[in-house]
Amino acid sequence: VQLQASGGGLVQAGDSRRLSCVASGLSFGNYAMGWFRQAPGKEREFVAAIRWSGGSADYADSVKGRFAISRDNAKNTVYLQMNSLKPEDTAVYYCAARRRLVPSVTPYEYDHWGQGTLVTVSS
Repeated sequence: VQLQASGGGLVQAGDSRRLSCVASGLSFGNYAMGWFRQAPGKEREFVAAIRWSGGSADYADSVKGRFAISRDNAKNTVYLQMNSLKPEDTAVYYCAARRRLVPSVTPYEYDHWGQGTLVTVSS
């Protein structure tokens, strides 16, 4: 199983960025998908997650209304659209796959992890 995240980079506060995560080696439609992030010196935290069908999603309060998670099961890809970025969004963003149809906000409930992509938001 491989999860390949991409799309990170250096952006200005207020900008938008879209992260992508392509999954291989698994039956993507049987997995809930999540995005987590880890800032320097901090623990990994939940950002957003989406059920297998893409019908509903959960968000951390800190990103609600600014970020949107989506998925394309035909492309084995999950996205994270990030708008109105703030310096406190600076972190390494990880995608994760959970062998359940419904997502979780808890990192240890995910079975597979990508390598992470760094997003740096300057003020």
